[in-house]
Amino acid sequence: MRITKITAQVKTKGRYSIFIDGKYSFSLSEPALINSGLKIGRELSEEEVGAYKDESAADKLYNRTLGLLARRPRSEWELRQYLKSKSDDPAQHEKILNTLINMGYVNDENFARAWVETRRLLKLTSTRKLRLELMQKRIPDPIISKILKEDQTDELEVLKELIAKKRSQTRYRDDLKLMQYLTRQGFRYDQIKQALSED
Repeated sequence: MRITKITAQVKTKGRYSIFIDGKYSFSLSEPALINSGLKIGRELSEEEVGAYKDESAADKLYNRTLGLLARRPRSEWELRQYLKSKSDDPAQHEKILNTLINMGYVNDENFARAWVETRRLLKLTSTRKLRLELMQKRIPDPIISKILKEDQTDELEVLKELIAKKRSQTRYRDDLKLMQYLTRQGFRYDQIKQALSED
């Protein structure tokens, strides 16, 4: 079994197709191809081809996972769920995760900090709701507590701003409906009463 052609893929930049005896066999990313030392004319055994096909699948999944992280940061649990949906090889999942963790691409503390900062910028939300969102991402409780303790946002000011925004809507001019909405958003009853008294 001899490698007869190695060509760059058109649809997937940075990935190369390897042809054996004139037929497509597997593909590798540029770094994986360089590390493999494969070249045209090299003879491969059936076992070696099988091993490269396994490496190709792992390499493809690793690059897809990197692409997912490029769109937005993910918690470790989110990545585990993604990997499980794409492959049924737990050892492969652990290898990919460990690589990403060691490279600093996956870090639950950094993820939680970025999540809180982004949510604070984009939305008027309660600390309780932020805690719930981070719990849904399976961030460990000690990390959640640490990040929320670092957050210097004045919850009462956030609440007042949200009340002012909601008062412009007819349905929330009614105090009871507004209080019910604010409670659903995770604000405490005593905070709501205080903010409404100052409204």
